[in-house]
Amino acid sequence: MTLEQLRKDMVAAMKAGDKARKNSISGLVSAVKKAAIDEGCREDVPEELVARVILKELKSAKEQVDTCPAERGELRAEYQANYDVIAEYAPHMMSAEEVKACLQKEFAEVLATKNKGQIMKAVMSVLKGKADGKVIGEVVAELCK
Repeated sequence: MTLEQLRKDMVAAMKAGDKARKNSISGLVSAVKKAAIDEGCREDVPEELVARVILKELKSAKEQVDTCPAERGELRAEYQANYDVIAEYAPHMMSAEEVKACLQKEFAEVLATKNKGQIMKAVMSVLKGKADGKVIGEVVAELCK
């Protein structure tokens, strides 16, 4: 996903009159721009940065949905709609089985140490942004038993 694609989708949502979708995508564009400025790559924003920001925003939106009181149905529906739009743009995350297969294939010698900290350090540099950190941690803990 590129910043330009997000902008095009935002314009399409504006033209379609879909205010909720436009607001969600606009928030993503703003977050990506801010991160690009912070990292000093304002003109040429890498796709990896866009994906990282989308995942961060997805996590924030999920927290909003989870912490919203049940009696605030209208607000919860708004948060859920925002989460759904952001989820459309989120990169595919590896499942626990895919992570386990990757670890056993590429990190066999590190897994043999049974040192969870050392394994996580080696694995996270490769799998960051491709799989959820919680999933990776659970798989590593299972393999260290």
